[in-house]
Amino acid sequence: MPSEVRHQVDGGQPYPVVRLAGVLDASTAPSVRAALLDVLAGQPEAVVVDARDLTVGEPPAVGVLGEIARHAAEWPGCRLALCIAGDDLAWRNTGLALCPSPADAVAALGRPAPDHFLSIALDPVVGAARRSRELVTEACARWELPGLAGPACIVVTEMVNNVVAHARTPMTVLLGRHGDEMAVAVRDRSAYVPRFSGSPVPVTSHGGRGLLLIDAVARRWGSLALTDGKVVWAMLDGDDEEATELRGTGVTGHARG
Repeated sequence: MPSEVRHQVDGGQPYPVVRLAGVLDASTAPSVRAALLDVLAGQPEAVVVDARDLTVGEPPAVGVLGEIARHAAEWPGCRLALCIAGDDLAWRNTGLALCPSPADAVAALGRPAPDHFLSIALDPVVGAARRSRELVTEACARWELPGLAGPACIVVTEMVNNVVAHARTPMTVLLGRHGDEMAVAVRDRSAYVPRFSGSPVPVTSHGGRGLLLIDAVARRWGSLALTDGKVVWAMLDGDDEEATELRGTGVTGHARG
């Protein structure tokens, strides 16, 4: 009989709690990965993984949790805590903080800061990029990051326009503050992931400059593939000298839509 892992997400806690039950092995690790990535796509500040009812069938399979932790650290800058029963040495290979219960995990993570996150749902229509820039401007003012308003508007414009032109699905714009850094991300329902070659785009080309602009102003950026689409994200740093220089070149004139 094949192994199975069931999952349930409790969003009524200070941080999302993902409860896993079943047997974790090579055949079920992909479903665990998909379930956790789907939670990360909502830009939580932290996630509690409750594995007290999860049996390790194959110790190497616990590596999926370490992989998820690395994804979470890149974007959305999310912390993960793992709840286990007993002291199975296999769980120590995940590198995650281990706790006996979700309550202990929440206590260890500390109080959430929901005012550091904003989001808005948009349809793939003309005007979506303009509305996303309004949210960015609001966020930068609220978070006292005025120097990031220009670069963040460039990034969100290119991301949103890419959805409007190519994915053509409903989207969610996600913004987050992480100290002096700001995360800008757009989730859509298309599996198509834009490719970046790093090569200059001919001046006669119509479009294609979006990822070049994002790469120019972001400290780092990437994408997260989901079972029902993807997230394209970027992290912006107000102390980034290259982004500061670019802000003075007039590149913000590329904002459109």
